[in-house]
Amino acid sequence: MSRTLALTEELIALSSVTPDDKGCQQRMAELLAPLGFVCESIASGGVTNLWARRGTAQPCLVFAGHTDVVPTGPLEQWTTPPFQPSQRDGRLYGRGAADMKTSLAAMVVACEEFVAAHPGHKGSIAFLVTSDEEGPATDGTVIVCDRLRARGEKLDYCIVGEPTSVSKLGDMIKNGRRGSMSGRLVVHGVQGHIAYPQLAKNPIHLAVPALTQLVAETWDEGNEYYLPTSWQMSNIHGGAGASNVIPGEVVIDFNFRFSTASTVEGLQQRVGAILDQHGLDYKLEWSISGMPFLTARGELSDALSSAIRSETGVETELSTSGGTSDGRFIALICPQVIEFGPTNASIHKINENIGLAEIEPLKNIYRKTMENLLL
Repeated sequence: MSRTLALTEELIALSSVTPDDKGCQQRMAELLAPLGFVCESIASGGVTNLWARRGTAQPCLVFAGHTDVVPTGPLEQWTTPPFQPSQRDGRLYGRGAADMKTSLAAMVVACEEFVAAHPGHKGSIAFLVTSDEEGPATDGTVIVCDRLRARGEKLDYCIVGEPTSVSKLGDMIKNGRRGSMSGRLVVHGVQGHIAYPQLAKNPIHLAVPALTQLVAETWDEGNEYYLPTSWQMSNIHGGAGASNVIPGEVVIDFNFRFSTASTVEGLQQRVGAILDQHGLDYKLEWSISGMPFLTARGELSDALSSAIRSETGVETELSTSGGTSDGRFIALICPQVIEFGPTNASIHKINENIGLAEIEPLKNIYRKTMENLLL
């Protein structure tokens, strides 16, 4: 069994359902400290975070990720227990196998090999690991980034170990993510008997034309890296629970997944203008869970792409698709942030798994990226 596989299985066996780290970060620190990493545990709101750094010089390359995993779902649906790593048919099964304990193990072992071969490398290497990525993400990476900013630590490159590959290892890396902004719209009407609509005011009927316009709206055209911004309704709540009552209000939950081609202020203003155009009596509340970030082609993407090509022969694709990640917080203090990890077909699913053949190449890609940037 390879060193990377053994560590992956060790981490999977720790049942770190968010926000409980279950000792994963302590184990990582035990392995990093002998390499010269100064390890700092940062606790906040029941969340455990690890900041570990080897050296103080620039450039600083950060490996980032999370030890927490999503809940298992029904245990009886798993072929083998989710926290008992199991190998069969050329794959490793267990919760966190793909998202993202294999990446963490590969990063640690890559550092062991790199430091052993190049103890006098230039710059510095760091780890930023949280147990609050799969949860609210309020006490994890954002807390560490705030602390690093406050004490003036400068980061240059960051690789987030999210599972980004699609069909085969290395076919896609994420050089940005869309922002996520949600809204809750309450349209007010007048409740009444459904047989006397002239004495009531149906908010559902009033809202439909505005909602139709919002659905049809082109918010932006995207750009070189992003698809056009998307507006989607997720929930509609209306009705008094009886079939003969016109409701007094209807509540619509919606979400923008938006690119750098739009701004928060611009999207909010345009939604308000459409609602006002239709003369609605409404209340609208906004919440932002992440801003878009983008790393244009440059040193980090070139170094990582070269490492992928060297190890696998794959020409990688830059993409900003998918949901949000902790990269959105790191991008506020680090100019180049890229996500790269194993294939993602099974993440968050029953019988989560990763191909055994991916594990060593993943570690080698991380190590070769260090060689490209720090030698």
